[in-house]
Amino acid sequence: MRLVNLLWEVLGAAALAAAGARWLRVAQREHYLPGSVFALCRLWFRSGVINRVLAVVPSLAVIGWWAFPGGGRWEAVWPAAAIAATIWYPAGLSWRGRTSPLRWTARLRRLAVIAGVFTLAASLGAAALAAVVFDSGLWGVLAPVGVALLVPMTDLALWAAAPLERRLTRKYVRRASSVLRRVSPVVVGITGSYGKTSTKGYVRELAEGELRVVASPASFNNRLGLARAVNDHLTPDAGVFVAEMGTYGPGEIAGMCAWIPPRIAVITAIGPVHLQRFRTVERIVRAKAEIARPAQVVILNVDHPELAELADRLAGEGKTVRRCGTGEGAADVRVRPAGGKLVIEKAGEAAGEVEAAGLFAANLACAVAVALELGVPMERVAERAGRLRGVEHRQTVTRSEAGFEIIDDTFNSNPDGAARALRLLSGLGGPEAKRAVVTPGMVELGPRQHEENRRFAASAAQTADHLVIVGSTNLRSLRSGAGEGEAQLTSVRNREQAVQWVRSHLGPGDAVLYENDLPDHYP
Repeated sequence: MRLVNLLWEVLGAAALAAAGARWLRVAQREHYLPGSVFALCRLWFRSGVINRVLAVVPSLAVIGWWAFPGGGRWEAVWPAAAIAATIWYPAGLSWRGRTSPLRWTARLRRLAVIAGVFTLAASLGAAALAAVVFDSGLWGVLAPVGVALLVPMTDLALWAAAPLERRLTRKYVRRASSVLRRVSPVVVGITGSYGKTSTKGYVRELAEGELRVVASPASFNNRLGLARAVNDHLTPDAGVFVAEMGTYGPGEIAGMCAWIPPRIAVITAIGPVHLQRFRTVERIVRAKAEIARPAQVVILNVDHPELAELADRLAGEGKTVRRCGTGEGAADVRVRPAGGKLVIEKAGEAAGEVEAAGLFAANLACAVAVALELGVPMERVAERAGRLRGVEHRQTVTRSEAGFEIIDDTFNSNPDGAARALRLLSGLGGPEAKRAVVTPGMVELGPRQHEENRRFAASAAQTADHLVIVGSTNLRSLRSGAGEGEAQLTSVRNREQAVQWVRSHLGPGDAVLYENDLPDHYP
């Protein structure tokens, strides 16, 4: 083997390691879900001509190495092109991260080793096979072949590492289960396509005072997150533990309920969130309904037809069901808008009235039902409901130093919430106010993603004077919808540029809606 070929392999391996760090960060940000790396890679490939070219250069380099053997200038051109493309692809995705830095946790280090072994083995096998077929040398093409196999091998490593990770974290789950048995709180489990976090916060505020309430912090809504919440926060005097439960697929909620069984189960909403993984709404309903199996009382937001149907089915099976929401079907607890107020009704009779600003009526209805099941008197529930405030980053309204109003809905990524935020925007500002919508669009909506983003942009273009599209993830869909209105369209690369645009174009009396936000591992 010539020394120059060895040098190219060393340089190629270094470039490959840099590329691997990028995709490891993606895996970390996507909660180590198998298949997530390929999904993001495909998004970046579609994000522009530059990334399409960079993606195919390593493959072309391998072909060129075999098609033009014999040295000369080609011997340096092909590996150099492959290494350059490896370093730069995808343009815009940093391994360090701007909004979500790479964190070399023990889990990520294990994944890096497994992915590295898989990529090296697959590269050696593919390169050796090709060398035999084309009767050419092996060295000089290993790194380009590794680049082509890096993404699928990282996803394969995620799949292979999953059983190991479950075994390594089993001790934390066992400890949490022991703590739960010892403290014996009433467990309130909350799931839903959206509305989980705000409902959890409402429950805590409505029940605290009668009982010592501990809620899982932030978005600690998976198996390990809930185990950590119990181990770190559940004190011996806790009477209630409110557990937010999320899921990316069937069986996850059932697995959590096996060791943290809720006495009261809540399903807040059904929508196309994570449809990319579930593929159908029916599968979402079945996955969410797993929370009802161990529960004594099930509280459902029957504004959603799927949950109204589930309520009838569970009641027919003998479950105690509480129907909540904002519509006529909410027979147990209804929270209906009335002007700038929210009227709380229990069993069809008015029981209280609160300011509507920043509150989600259906989520409040579910939380009121939980508080009543916990034994909190209705008059105290109504009193505490009047002190509730909006959840941060979920349609919270503030005023900037420049005098324009800001709707922060950056933690929302569902069509119903986006439509509600547009209605809120339409009511802000005076007759001459300029209104702007800043958004990267919504993600993980599967086959409905294009249409939902197109529809949202069409509504935004009729509500606002300006639509600022952030990034390229949903650029085409949003542009397509915006053409149906009269809003001025602006495209920026990232949220920082969008904020600068807002500061430059809006002033006193104007209003802006920041709808959803995507971390920088999205294009």
